[in-house]
Parts: sequence; structure tokens; C-alpha cells
Amino acid sequence: MRKIVINKCYGGFGLSLLAQQKYAKLKGFELFFYTQTKYKHNEKIDEYKKVKKDDESFCIYPIKKDLGDTINKFPNNLFFNSEMEIKRDDKDLVIIVEKLGKKANGRHADLSIVEIPDDINWKIEEYDGNESIEEVHRSWS
Repeated sequence: MRKIVINKCYGGFGLSLLAQQKYAKLKGFELFFYTQTKYKHNEKIDEYKKVKKDDESFCIYPIKKDLGDTINKFPNNLFFNSEMEIKRDDKDLVIIVEKLGKKANGRHADLSIVEIPDDINWKIEEYDGNESIEEVHRSWS
């Protein structure tokens, strides 16, 4: 059987900072968390400050490199996007969700593990962030 992590509520898949840290550690890298502290669009001023790893504030950006206490430009190429970078059947992701339970949930997530047979060609379907696993079928038009 294959285990797959999905989100079971409206909102969307996401990992808590704690879950992201543990995932990164299992994969052999560290994450550093920053939040925006200044923004003036007309003057093109941005400032991001490093925050504690247990800070669950609204806008926290996980970065794959320590850029110091304060940065002025958000480095998109170093941003860790768990929603896009982690395969949902990743064994380390499954382990973290199993161990942390509800503490693995991101701000708008209720993560659950679903088991399906190994030989199924599957995909995740979602409606407003609420996900289910479906078998991939062929279609022609």
C-alpha cells in the first residue's frame, strides 16, 4: 500500500513551520524564516527580518539559506515552497505527518494520510483546497 498526504478541509495543503523544519532536516538542509517588516511600493522599499523558528505569524517565508538578520530583497530562487516542492507520497512527508499529527498542519490545512494500492496511477483532485485522491483514467475527445 502507498501512503499519500492530502488536505481534508477547505483552504489548502500546507505545512506548519515545525513540519517544514523537520522535513528539511530529514532531507539534509536547514530552513531560515523571514517576515516582511517594511513595504513602500512607490519607493520600492522592502525589508524582511529573520524570525524565530517557532513563530507562526501570518506571513513567514521559509528560505533555504541564512541571509542574515535583515534583507532588503526577497530571494525567490531560495524560497522553499512545500506545496510545490514536496511529492505527496514522499516517505519523509508521511513520517512527519504521522509523528506530528495536527501539529503538522499549516494555517489553512487539516492533513490526512490516505492509503491506496501500490499499482494505482493516481492524482490529487481538489476543490477550494479540499483534496481527494482519484485514479487516473484515460479519455479521448
